[in-house]
Amino acid sequence: MPDPIVHIVDDDEPARRAAARLLTAHGFTVCTYGSAGELLGALEPDRPGCIVLDVQMPGQSGLDLQQTLAAGDDPLPIVFVTGHGAIPDSVRAIQRGALDFLTKPVPADVLVEAVSRALARDAENRAARARQRALRQRYARLTPREREVLTHLISGQLNKQVAGDLNIAERTIKLHRARIFEKLETDSMAGLTRIAIELGITPADGGR
Repeated sequence: MPDPIVHIVDDDEPARRAAARLLTAHGFTVCTYGSAGELLGALEPDRPGCIVLDVQMPGQSGLDLQQTLAAGDDPLPIVFVTGHGAIPDSVRAIQRGALDFLTKPVPADVLVEAVSRALARDAENRAARARQRALRQRYARLTPREREVLTHLISGQLNKQVAGDLNIAERTIKLHRARIFEKLETDSMAGLTRIAIELGITPADGGR
């Protein structure tokens, strides 16, 4: 896995350079951009990192850029910095998922800490997305009948009750159950239920 990149987007060149020097001195890999468009043209989709983003910029603002990035599959965490500190802007930014909203001049230790948190959040998000992808791949192995049986099992029904609802032999339900556990790589109903919750699978009606 390549080192994460801290992307600094700020039309104020002296501020941009100062932030880059500070973060580089603390061991971060840094890239700088003078506009939202420059960042969008340079981002590598799978590269870990975070964004230190100015709010007020010519053309596409920081808030506009945040909205554009949020529409992607793997948006990077954002630390906003601003010379104005407008409360409505900060509220919108945080509501849309920004990690921090800092007012210039940002103390060195505050910026370093905010970037460290953002990179940690990015690592957590990537791990969660990887787990989701792996779970979806496992779920895709199930046959339509196994998926149907799964919804009954997670509703709390016993094998006999599932068999009665689906009008098939209890022995067949046991076979389906064993295959479901094998394909989803779990060995307990608690584990199966957690997987179903993570995948957003709705239990069948009729649970006891």
